[in-house]
Amino acid sequence: MKTAVLIPCYNEAKSIRTVVEDFRKHLPDADIYVYDNNSTDGTDDIARSAGAIVRYEARQGKGNVIRTMFREVDADCYIMADGDNTYPASFAPELMKYVIQGRADMVIGDRLSSSYFTENKRPFHSFGNRLVRSLVNHIFHARINDIMTGARAFSRDFVKSFAVSSKGFEIETEMTIFALENNFKIMEIPIEYRDRDADNPSKLSTYSDGYKVLKTIFRLLRDDKPAVFFGSIGALTIIVGVLLFIPIVVEFMQTGKVPKYPTLIVITGLWAIGTISIFSGVILSTINTRAKQEFERYMNLMYICEGREVSGSDTKSEKKRSERESDSGFWRGWNE
Repeated sequence: MKTAVLIPCYNEAKSIRTVVEDFRKHLPDADIYVYDNNSTDGTDDIARSAGAIVRYEARQGKGNVIRTMFREVDADCYIMADGDNTYPASFAPELMKYVIQGRADMVIGDRLSSSYFTENKRPFHSFGNRLVRSLVNHIFHARINDIMTGARAFSRDFVKSFAVSSKGFEIETEMTIFALENNFKIMEIPIEYRDRDADNPSKLSTYSDGYKVLKTIFRLLRDDKPAVFFGSIGALTIIVGVLLFIPIVVEFMQTGKVPKYPTLIVITGLWAIGTISIFSGVILSTINTRAKQEFERYMNLMYICEGREVSGSDTKSEKKRSERESDSGFWRGWNE
């Protein structure tokens, strides 16, 4: 089984050597890739001297880097971490184990259940993590604890089927929603989090990147759940029209006159827009269901074309594994 460690980097000269050497210690057989994203401080040279395979991505943004990493690197298990030394590499073997065993397609390194809130010195980042977690779990009916962590392990199926559309730090949110919507097996493992050193500040902008994350959530809600998105807009529009229509009806019943013709025209427009929005949501939902069916066929073809077999497929071992998953906090997406 081939394992690849993927580290996107932008100006991480102060920490990248430690990160590479730490992963080399805990995963001696893994290939360690550092993708440099226009660094100007010699990050690439330091990573190369530490033993990493260094590649480059000219388009700025973490999402762009991950798109290239997933496209270029071929492995059975992928470990992703940041180059700022906030995640100790000791988490990697634990996350990798569940992918190798076939128990998960994405294993999330959960910072929020361990040391994040005590280590993190930026209160708005903590608030943002809680807000994003609440929104995603509510909208997509999930129970994910850490949506935006940069420490994850992936199966080959996930990496080669994930079509990246984000360009920046919102990529982690997109990954999580993609896994939820396409019924990938997800696990969370608490990991240690260390805040960045004072002389190595974060590149994450609290407000602009936070806005991008929220924008991504609602974009994916529109794309993945169009009936909910457009149905809500349609229902709200119709309700506003009804509220405007009630005074006109009351006045007509009292006086027998309809003096507010402009308002009636607006109401008619609102009802028409609402109705069109609802039916658009229904049609797009049907198309989306068809797309998900095609995605499942694509996943089946991946197994056929690569001639893969399910390891440990005897009935007894499968039963034991199912019992272990039931006893643990393992969540199997829509299978629950």
